Amino acid sequence: MIPLMKNAFLYEYETKKALADFIMRAPRLSMGDVCYEFEGKFAEFQHSRECILFNSGSSANLAMLQSLLNLGLLQKGDKVGFSALTWSTNVMPIIQLGMEPVPIDCKIETLNIMSETIEQTLCTEDIKAVFITNALGFTGDLDKIKDICNTRRIILIEDNCEALGTELSHRKAGNFGVAASFSFFVAHHMSTIEGGCVCTDEHDIAEMLRIIRANGWDRNLKASQQRKWRDKFGIKSEFEAKYTFYDLAYNFRPTEITGFLGLTQLQYLEENCRIRERNHLFLEEEVKKNSDLISINYSHISRLSPFAFPIICKSKDLRDKYLSQFSGAGVEVRPMIAGNIVHQPFFTKYVAKKYSLPNTDFIHDCGFYCGNYPELSANDLETLSICLQQYS
Repeated sequence: MIPLMKNAFLYEYETKKALADFIMRAPRLSMGDVCYEFEGKFAEFQHSRECILFNSGSSANLAMLQSLLNLGLLQKGDKVGFSALTWSTNVMPIIQLGMEPVPIDCKIETLNIMSETIEQTLCTEDIKAVFITNALGFTGDLDKIKDICNTRRIILIEDNCEALGTELSHRKAGNFGVAASFSFFVAHHMSTIEGGCVCTDEHDIAEMLRIIRANGWDRNLKASQQRKWRDKFGIKSEFEAKYTFYDLAYNFRPTEITGFLGLTQLQYLEENCRIRERNHLFLEEEVKKNSDLISINYSHISRLSPFAFPIICKSKDLRDKYLSQFSGAGVEVRPMIAGNIVHQPFFTKYVAKKYSLPNTDFIHDCGFYCGNYPELSANDLETLSICLQQYS
């Protein structure tokens, strides 16, 4: 069988051994210096000023939107556009925090929303923010999308959980908006078992995220930031400050285990991304030869770092045929993320308005994906290649 993933970590034995040694010698396992060291090194990798580590990518999404509310950059009732092909916890926070979710249709050949689909949505919707999902390692034309958002004064944020390492326009995906979330869940580009982060160049957002991550208090802020908050609310002593809560928040703190695993896997990340791209290029050759399948267009991307290998068939019947080919060969497959999210039970329960999203419906009905990761052997890749071939 070829599963979606084979190991929790790249270089699994070495990582587990190092983790066991770390646990035995660590003076503490709650969030501390190891987490802060990882934040600095991941920000350096991402070419971002700030990184805030969380206990999951989903927590990072919720905290990112909460920070925009807390800072007054968004208000309850505001319309927030989002990629219709996405994950549940990208959309749920919009609803949970009292804003109005507005799905934006994706392009079939890119799997992502593009500048033109955003422009089409803006003709009828007064959107205050756009939350983009860089799906499966691919992206839309983020440089053009950024220009639109800047011109229209729309807040742009990214979910880059599946596109860590992808680059376009000489910039890493995840660096086009005011902030971006990342996931370190098992099977992502790098794993801390559970875990995620937000990267941003905006110091006010980073400061608020650290408040939101830890119950609403200031313990993880710099001394100058603590002084600012304490002066604002008349907090006179360190004793009072211990249990003073400044704004709406959660407990989304990671552990030192998360930080240690992040540091360990970060040293393998470039290798991981490089192999994923190589695997994709190998399998893509079979797709190009098959008239049943639609090739992904990523000509605007300078470096591809895929999360998985997507297969888009030209009809639902063909999808059923290729699902049988993959399953028959022992290959584990999945729907294309959550498909068209507006068809999910939670969305229909809380959002009454109906939307026409024909391209995302097509991806929903005609697409699926299989795993793409460094541990795929030559035999595994050959099996996947055979599954992609056209048979009468």
